[in-house]
Amino acid sequence: MKLDAVKWGGALLMMLSLMAGSAWAAWEWQANAYGQQLAEKNATHQTALTNLANANSALILAEQNKRFALEQWLAASEQSHYRALTDAKTNQDRLRDRIATADLQLSVLLESTAPTGSDGVQASTGPGRVVHGTERAQLDRAHAQRIIGITSDGDQGLIALRACQDYVMAISP
Repeated sequence: MKLDAVKWGGALLMMLSLMAGSAWAAWEWQANAYGQQLAEKNATHQTALTNLANANSALILAEQNKRFALEQWLAASEQSHYRALTDAKTNQDRLRDRIATADLQLSVLLESTAPTGSDGVQASTGPGRVVHGTERAQLDRAHAQRIIGITSDGDQGLIALRACQDYVMAISP
């Protein structure tokens, strides 16, 4: 009876060790399979993150290029605007200097209210004049310079308005 118990004990021990070995093998196989699945998911996730980062970088570069182009356009526009203002100011200064030195005189047309019997047409030109027409009056130099100053301000306003319109046209779709 002892021998049977030893045989059964050995067989039982052998079965337990086979079961433990097969459980360990199944555990290792599952761990390996799950490890591979996790590695694949991790690689897929990493690829997706890399693709997102690349797409984001491409968008950032595109926006930077747009911003650079806009900055270049604004610099060129500002330079053009400055050149126009400088040219207008130079022309106004020259005109003001010519008026101050009596090289140029401003005159205004006078409305003819007195009937001449010739329907407003003069019979002859005055001395130093070549053009038939209405009478003109010379403006005082101070008044002429004030008028030039007013037109200078108007020119600057028109140039600034044109620059604003160019900017709005550039940024509008």
